[in-house]
Amino acid sequence: MCGRYAAFLPADAMAALFQIPSPMPNWAPTWNMAPTRSAPVVRMHPELRERRLDLLRWGLVPHWIEDLKETRQPINARSETLASTPLFRDAYARRRCLVPADAFYEWQVSDDGKLPWAIAREDGAPLVFGGLWEGWRGPDGTVIRSFVIATTSACPTLRRLHERMPVVLEKEDWPLWLGETQGEVSRLLRPSAARFRIWRVGTAVNNVRNDSPALLEPA
Repeated sequence: MCGRYAAFLPADAMAALFQIPSPMPNWAPTWNMAPTRSAPVVRMHPELRERRLDLLRWGLVPHWIEDLKETRQPINARSETLASTPLFRDAYARRRCLVPADAFYEWQVSDDGKLPWAIAREDGAPLVFGGLWEGWRGPDGTVIRSFVIATTSACPTLRRLHERMPVVLEKEDWPLWLGETQGEVSRLLRPSAARFRIWRVGTAVNNVRNDSPALLEPA
C-alpha cells in the first residue's frame, strides 16, 4: 500500500540517477505527496524511445473512459492482477514507468488511533516504485497524464505495518520495466529484498496541507 510519500531529490540528481537526456520540468520538493498532485515520473517517450522525466498526476485515468467524474482513479494497483484487470491491462503491457521517492508512509492501527510510520531504504538510496501511466483527452481537449503505483505483498520487515507494499525496483530492473530490454516483466512484481529503515513520525503528515522536512523527523 502507498498513500503518501516524500520526493525531494533535486532535479539534477534525478537526471543523473536515471540518465535523462532531455530538459527537466520544474517541480517543488515534497515531503507529503498525495493523490491528485503532480509528481515526477520516468517513462519512455513513445516516439523518441528515450527516457523522459515528466510531471504526471497521481491517480490513474484510463485513456478510454468518457466521463471523468464517474470513473474510479486508483492510486495503487495490485501486481497480481495487472495483466488481467481491464483498468490496468493495456498500461501494464505498453506504458510502464518509474516513480522516484525518498521515503513513503504507512499507518498502523492501534488503540491510540492510526499512527504514521516513515519507511526508507537502509542504504540511503532513493526508492524507485514500479508504476503505470496513461494519457487521457477529454471532449474539450483537456489532457491528463496520470500514473498508478503497483503494489505487492509486503516483505517481512514491513509486514507488521501492512500486508502490502509498493513494488520497489532495483537499478538493474529499470530497463526491463521501462521496455528498453525484453524479458519476463512479471518476475519484477515481488516483495523487495532491500533492507528498510522504519521509524515513527508525527501525525502532522495526516494533513495533506502540511509539507516540510519536519514530517520525517522521528516522533
